[in-house]
Parts: sequence; structure tokens; C-alpha cells
Amino acid sequence: MQKTGNMVQNKNANSIPLINQFSSYEKASIALLSVVSNSLLVALKVIVGVSIGSVSVLSEAIHSGVDLLAAFIALLAVRASSKPADKAHPFGHGKFENLSGTIEALLIFFAAAWIIYEAIKRLIHPAQLDYPEWGILVMLVSSAANILVSRRLFKVAKRTDSVALEADAWHLRTDVYTSAGVMAGLFLITFGEKIFPGKHFHWIDPVAAMAVALLIIKTAYDLTIKSTRDLLDECLPAEEEALIRQHISELSPIVRGFHRLKTRKSGNSRYVEFDILVDAEMTVEKSHQITDKLILLIREHYPNTILTIHTEPCRGDCVPACSDDCLLDSKERLIINKHYNSK
Repeated sequence: MQKTGNMVQNKNANSIPLINQFSSYEKASIALLSVVSNSLLVALKVIVGVSIGSVSVLSEAIHSGVDLLAAFIALLAVRASSKPADKAHPFGHGKFENLSGTIEALLIFFAAAWIIYEAIKRLIHPAQLDYPEWGILVMLVSSAANILVSRRLFKVAKRTDSVALEADAWHLRTDVYTSAGVMAGLFLITFGEKIFPGKHFHWIDPVAAMAVALLIIKTAYDLTIKSTRDLLDECLPAEEEALIRQHISELSPIVRGFHRLKTRKSGNSRYVEFDILVDAEMTVEKSHQITDKLILLIREHYPNTILTIHTEPCRGDCVPACSDDCLLDSKERLIINKHYNSK
């Protein structure tokens, strides 16, 4: 914590670097697991998709290929974002994760467009599938593997507040649903033609591929919105700001009001700035004790938060800047104002 005059800027408590080191190791480990898993699934889907001539299986191979690239990006992002602040990056490197999430979302859009293009070609020029049972098997393996890995990714992403890992987890979770859809389509092709001899169900294969594409477009849109929000320094969600305001209000009447609340997020770090108003005759030591308490209260909910708190004197003459978040009633303001005006 750095203290200068009546400004308190808390950068990192002693425990924060240890937490960050553990989180960085955990994030890098799970990102590497995602890379290995996706590599094996891409190879398996390409081999089977080409062998049986299924555009839906190949679309899933492309989908997993995008997931693999996204996993590499996530791995690089969590390593880059864990670097400490330096002279060129005084606020740290957390936005590498946000940038990673945006790139991954754009890759999903590209993959969806390619899948739709190939599916339309197959609808126009239908082709018979050879041994669709192999496609069913590989989709089953893919779904099971991605369920396990995505669950782990979501847990680590939530615990470490990692945008990059959350994006990677959503990629794999989407792959679970799309693999299940492709598997169902191949199942209908395989057994539909046995139950109804002479009927052709090969059109289901490209239709299933297009369904895959439409589903992942929605996921890509959500990821784009989430990751770009932090890149543009949008304020924290309303519920998070409300909690910060609540903690400040809990220190009333020692804290008489606050204003100029500014919040933003970079990677898994939150940046919070605000001014508090206290008794004009309060000592510097006492005002610092108040800011220390506020820091502890806020960090109970958001551990990796960097706070800048400015202390200002309150003499009961509320100005427009602080009237909205004044914690005094009209009677208290009048008493305080009279006290200072009588001097």
C-alpha cells in the first residue's frame, strides 16, 4: 500500500502476489490440458470425417481446430497476463486475457461461416456416407472428453476470474452440444435407412452441420460482448458497484459521504477509485485506518482489487458532486455546517 498525503493507493497487499502465483500456475496447467485434449480430438475427427465422407464430422473437426487454436491463445494469454506491472505497463498485463477472449470469439464466427458454406455445398451435391457408425463413436468420445475438460476449465476460470479460460471453457461446452447433435444426425442416417429401406437420409448430415454453425454463432456473440467490454474500460457490473457502495455506507457516520466512484476491470484485476468525505478535523492516521478497513471489506468479495481512495474534509456544505452519495441527513448536515461556520 502506498500512502501520500490524504491519498491512499493500494496496489497489492503482501498476500496478493502469492495468490497470483498460484492462480497463474493453475491457469497455465488447465490451459495446457485443453490444448492436449483438443489436439487429440482434432486428429481423430479429421481421420474419421475424411474416411466416412461426413461433412458434419469434418465441421466438428474444424470446430475443434478452432478450439485448439483458442486453447493456445488462452495458454499464451494467461502466461502473459500473469506478468507483474512494469514501467511500460503500470497497470499490469491483465488485458491480454480480454484481448484473447475477443480473438477467440472472432475465430468461432469464422469457423461457423466455413461450416455453413461446406454444408450448403453438400446439400446441393449429396454424397453417401461410408460407415457412419465410426462417426457416432468419435462424437461420443468427443462429447465425453469435452464435458470433463470444460467442467475443470469453468471451475478454474471462476476461481481465478480468468476471461481467457472462461472463453476456452465455453468453446468446449459448445463442442459438447454440437458433437451430440452431429451424433444424433449420424444415428438417424444409420438406422433410418435400415428401418426404411430405399429412403435416403444423407441430407441430415449437412443440416446437422449447419445447426452446429448456428449454435456456435450465438456463443461467439456472447463472448465478443463480454471480452470487449473490459477492453473498452467499461465499469464493473451494477451488482459489483452496488456492493462497493454498500461497504462504504456501512462506515457511516464516520464516513459522511463519497463521490467520483470509478471502476474498471483488466483481466482478473478490478480497479476501483473513489473519494470519501470525513470530519475535517480528523487526523491523517485515522483517515488511513478508515481506508484500510474499506480495502479489507471490498477485498473480502473481490480479492484481486486495486483501490485508490482519496480522503476529503466534510464541513456539511454539500456540493453537487457529493450530494448524490451523501450519508448524512439534512439535520446532521445543518449541525456540522453550523459548527464550522461558527469558528
